[in-house]
Amino acid sequence: MKQVVQNYKSGELAVLDVPVPGCKPGGVLVRTAYSLISTGTELMKVSEAGMSMLGKARSRPDQVAKVMQSVATNGVPATYRKVMGKLDSYTPLGYSLCGVVEQVGAGIDDVKVGDLVACAGNEHALHAELNWVPRNLYAPVPDGLAPRHAAFGTVGSIAMQGVRQGESQLGEVALVIGLGLIGQLVVQLLAASGVRVVGVDPDPVRCELAERLGAAACGDPESAAVEAAVAELTDGHGVDQVYLAAGGGSNQPVELAARLCRDRGRVVDIGKCRLDLPWNAYYEKELDVRFSRSYGPGRYDPEYELEGRDYPIGYVRWTERRNLACFLDLVARGSVDVEPLVSHIADFDDAVETYQRLKDGDLKAVAVLFRYPEQGAEAEAPAVAVPPVNVKPRPARAARTPVRLAFVGAGNYATSMLLPHLAQRDGVELSTVVTTTALSAANAQRKFGFAEATTDLDAVLGDKSIDAVFVVTRHSSHAELTRKALLAGKAVFVEKPLALTEDELAGVLAAVEESGNDRLQVGFNRRFAPLLREARKRFGDRTGPASLRYLVNAGQLGHGSWYLRQGTEGSRFAGEGGHFIDTASWLLEAEPVSVYAVATSGNEDLQVVLRYPDGSTATISYVTTGAPGFPKETLDLVADGKVLRLDDFVRASVYGRKRWVSSRLPQARDKGQNAELAAFIKAVRTGGPMPVPLESLVATTSATLAVGAGLAGGAPVTLARTR
Repeated sequence: MKQVVQNYKSGELAVLDVPVPGCKPGGVLVRTAYSLISTGTELMKVSEAGMSMLGKARSRPDQVAKVMQSVATNGVPATYRKVMGKLDSYTPLGYSLCGVVEQVGAGIDDVKVGDLVACAGNEHALHAELNWVPRNLYAPVPDGLAPRHAAFGTVGSIAMQGVRQGESQLGEVALVIGLGLIGQLVVQLLAASGVRVVGVDPDPVRCELAERLGAAACGDPESAAVEAAVAELTDGHGVDQVYLAAGGGSNQPVELAARLCRDRGRVVDIGKCRLDLPWNAYYEKELDVRFSRSYGPGRYDPEYELEGRDYPIGYVRWTERRNLACFLDLVARGSVDVEPLVSHIADFDDAVETYQRLKDGDLKAVAVLFRYPEQGAEAEAPAVAVPPVNVKPRPARAARTPVRLAFVGAGNYATSMLLPHLAQRDGVELSTVVTTTALSAANAQRKFGFAEATTDLDAVLGDKSIDAVFVVTRHSSHAELTRKALLAGKAVFVEKPLALTEDELAGVLAAVEESGNDRLQVGFNRRFAPLLREARKRFGDRTGPASLRYLVNAGQLGHGSWYLRQGTEGSRFAGEGGHFIDTASWLLEAEPVSVYAVATSGNEDLQVVLRYPDGSTATISYVTTGAPGFPKETLDLVADGKVLRLDDFVRASVYGRKRWVSSRLPQARDKGQNAELAAFIKAVRTGGPMPVPLESLVATTSATLAVGAGLAGGAPVTLARTR
């Protein structure tokens, strides 16, 4: 297996081939999926290793004292050989990871092979493909938590132990000095505990990030704004606690802590900073200075860490392992969000280059993750198959006039966005409406003039006079109803999504192949919107790759909405995300080849990045936490020195050598439903091609399914075309 190591004498970093560790009793062998680089602790070690011998001695006076003691005891020659031997050896790096249990040692019964676990320890959670981890230094990962997020478990436990040492209480105010990785986590943990937080860091980017993650205010340590924020939040008394999460040789953090802390406040040292306490300042306020020792009780105790002897919960509530499990639970429930802290994900094989970039300052990061190849093989991106369309279409029969339609489902969307257009269209007859309840069918018949209303789907599918069937039911039934209608020889218009799983999609295509009937349209209406089509025409052809950004301010669902039934109806994005993927693909005139998706807390807000064959990308930001008054959909397409802008289907503009801006549409936005229905009815009536090729419908559906796969796996998903 491979492991990252460093020679402390020369400073050399390497990825070495080393033997696989044995699976000893009392622990598990874990294959690493992601490991986290501590940009504080580890970079300090890497930097120290590159110093001269004198520099190393100055940076570690504790080790110099040990050397001098050894000289007094063993003499200079023996001590020299011992020190040089230790320095000129490879030492491991890393202490926080997530991986899959590959082997279970004797005495372990809380996890099994294949389970996902988060692991801790600078001797057991190393940057290595395989690690043996004792019982008290791993914790099972909660269902739904992405492996890359679980890899934060150890640093999260360090931050949590610091917060516990501060004994924060609801309503207090805390100051966090140093907004690196640990500081950012401390901010979130305090905010989740009902504590108002002021952050301090010279880096404005880190200050802005901390404010996004829950801090009330942040600023430079030299800024008067920090003192003003503390005065305002505490009525001039000073903060209740100060958390020192900074590093370096400056004494500024402890001096600032004394100045901004209230009388008898608490100062907790989490990081490794200079601690020359100004005696008068600390004495006069009688400040309580505390140290936070790593992950929690059990740390540095061999009986706890190596032999698996737990402390009774009645005496020690929060041990290393309990802190680790608690932090994972907070992340899984969305109380702590680690995704914004991920500055870079590097392949494990690029470890040396990544460390060098961090050391040189080329890569500025809060947190960096190593991504490991699966099962020791070459790294392969997860894939979702895009099934081929294997069909020899039968000649399409031109429908009679009028075209006779049946509706399966008559809910809000059908009655508000589809039927009003069809009821007024010449050459269309609304033949039959099918619903599961008699009254809803009767209401639709009365309102839109259907000739018949029924609850008998089979009778409708067997009626040869019906030309096309609209499937406008709940998402979980779309694929099966579509399959049945295709086998019955009907043209089918199915609202999105076409399918919620790969198996459902395969079933639809099997029906197409069996019947020779490919007369299918999915309700992706945005590409038919007149305003967007006009803007695309004004934008013109492009020669280079494009960048597309699509912000969907979806908003919150009402209590009790069936969209919330993810167990049966799929996720909200699975239900309507195809709209936006289809629109992007239509604008870029291609189908995506890969999908990368990340989610914020609770998987409610998504960022979906689609990559296309010519290098174009489309980023879909699907958010539910935005302001209700903000437009629902805004889109920007940039390429070849031109920009297309769509503002919620109300106004569009194109910037190039000439600028074009549409007139503002009336309040009713035209998102293309009427034009889409006209194209579908024309295809049914004439026997001509369907409005959107079946291959495109399949590609969009596969890309939508890949979003779910990407969220679960925490990695880009390749859309593999099969033949």
